[in-house]
Amino acid sequence: MEAKGSKGSDGLLGDVFEDKETDATVLYGLEEAGRDFLDRATAKNVLLDGKIGGSRGGTDGETIGGHLSFTKAISRRSFCSRVKSTPLKIPITRPASSSSSTMGVYILDYGAGNVQSLANSLTNLGHSFTWISHPDDFANATILIFPGVGAFGTAIQYLQSRALLDPLRQYINSGRPYFGICIGMQILFESSTESSEQGLGLIPCPIERFDSTDKSVPHIGWNSADFLQDDPVDSSSYHYYVHSYCAKYNPEKYPDATQWVHSTTQYGQELFVSSVRKGNVFATQFHPEKSGKAGLALLDAWLRKPMSALTSAPRTPPKLKSKHSLTKRIVACMDVRANDQGDLVVTKGDQYDVREKADLTSSSAVITQTAGAVRNLGKPVALAARYYALGADELCLLNITSFRHSPLQDQPMLAVVRAAAECVFVPLTIGGGIKDSVDPDGTKRSALEVAGAYFRAGADKVSIGSEAVYAVEHLRASGKGDGTSAIETIAHAYGRQAVVVSVDPRRVYVDPTTYDGPYKDELVMGQPSGTENERGKAWWYQCTVSGGREARQLSVVELARGVETLGAGEILLNSIDRDGTGLGFDLDLINLVKKQVHIPVVASSGAGSKEHFVQVFENTAAEAALAAGIFHREEVQIVQVKEALQTSGINVRL
Repeated sequence: MEAKGSKGSDGLLGDVFEDKETDATVLYGLEEAGRDFLDRATAKNVLLDGKIGGSRGGTDGETIGGHLSFTKAISRRSFCSRVKSTPLKIPITRPASSSSSTMGVYILDYGAGNVQSLANSLTNLGHSFTWISHPDDFANATILIFPGVGAFGTAIQYLQSRALLDPLRQYINSGRPYFGICIGMQILFESSTESSEQGLGLIPCPIERFDSTDKSVPHIGWNSADFLQDDPVDSSSYHYYVHSYCAKYNPEKYPDATQWVHSTTQYGQELFVSSVRKGNVFATQFHPEKSGKAGLALLDAWLRKPMSALTSAPRTPPKLKSKHSLTKRIVACMDVRANDQGDLVVTKGDQYDVREKADLTSSSAVITQTAGAVRNLGKPVALAARYYALGADELCLLNITSFRHSPLQDQPMLAVVRAAAECVFVPLTIGGGIKDSVDPDGTKRSALEVAGAYFRAGADKVSIGSEAVYAVEHLRASGKGDGTSAIETIAHAYGRQAVVVSVDPRRVYVDPTTYDGPYKDELVMGQPSGTENERGKAWWYQCTVSGGREARQLSVVELARGVETLGAGEILLNSIDRDGTGLGFDLDLINLVKKQVHIPVVASSGAGSKEHFVQVFENTAAEAALAAGIFHREEVQIVQVKEALQTSGINVRL
């Protein structure tokens, strides 16, 4: 069964596959399509040939020439009761994406990563486009954009298997404008140490892995670029990077490749090529579609006047600086769950308890009625749009209830992701239910399939929680990974940088004078300057699952080492003890984990003031810091946090 993509009419049709054996089209996610259609409340028609769920229209729609046409608002219950998420093999008539016959802008989707973000960006900018779905489509393209993340070899193999590699090479050689993003830039090079596959070979230089000796790998976050050629792009802008492999800038070793270099970026003490430009070709290692206003401006400028029309004026070659310009990231997190009325809301827990507490000292009827209710701090899409506008570097949506037995049927959450991705142009991480599961009808769903659904909806990264603990327990018992865990399968398909592991440790207090257990080398000693309940005590950090409700015989150090081995690209480090307390981040926990791994760490739990963000970056090597409640309640604004960091000499994106 061959993927045709989920590029239906404004994203309404769900996931479409072509079944070559039966010469039919399989449409997945019809219930999702119905929800999405109704949420948009538009007057657009969705035409599906044939019968759906045995319905021929009735009061909720009308049948016109064998087509079921939705021309007015119908009840969600009525639509979704007749259109289930069970795959249906039906012929589909769908428009040519967002295309315009006069523009000739085409997007090449090689099947991995979040290409929907680029589509959303182009739509936001008012540009129409068509998806490349057949080798013959290249002949119709006058402008081609190739975005993507993931493994170099996977991209080449996919292009070869779909007979798209040679047409792509011919398109570039024709002189028509080409814009490559991330993998779309790397395949222009001759090879990659990540794979035995050969690239297009336009640029005589290999792609190599970053050296992790002095820094975390992957390179994740907002960094600057030094331009070697004149450019209309604001050189002071930061752009978003997420990659483990790069083209290292080495003019002595690869002099012919140097003439392609448009800009370089420094990470640690390595210079790499962050964009290339020559003739009709322009490509970036960073993601303009995830780089906020600066990235959108770059996309818009290139589409209105492709850079092949610009003249080049060489500048002074770059040199290593004492320090790179990678910024510290501020992440706004939204814990999403259904309230008692069934609506998805953003909530926040106090040590993971998200229900309102009864105030026994108050006689207020309102307080009495809300006691025990799920704490409601707003709607997820509205808050996501707000935090993007206020300058958040990344957003995180964690579905803390999810459909534990059937995550792919959690259509409201998928709709939230899709809607958020349409108005947010910074990285979006989604968590909750990323695991192997079985639908009520017995259909098995893999974690990879669940992650793929989120990526197609607009997510850039997925967060894995309890499943990571179980995978590391298996790793420690067997001595090696078996390639089947959620971390391994998703990292293999989409790249390590797409996998975040969310860790929920809790302190276990012991007597340091007598404790001789397996975690004595991980003990943290309470300092005299610490909080009152920590002074004179010692503890180790125990991992938990199921939202902190179940403790496991696994320490946070063992978990951190294990998930890095399995292929995680980033750790979201929570603290049950600090969650909702406003006492500040657990610096001891963060330092303990950072010393054990070479992947980025996001500090989480405990932020109560802007000063706490300064403390975590001054006293730990964490790459990012996350907060939720203080942003939701507007006790602290994101811009206030960034101004405090800048005043303290910490590099941030303002």
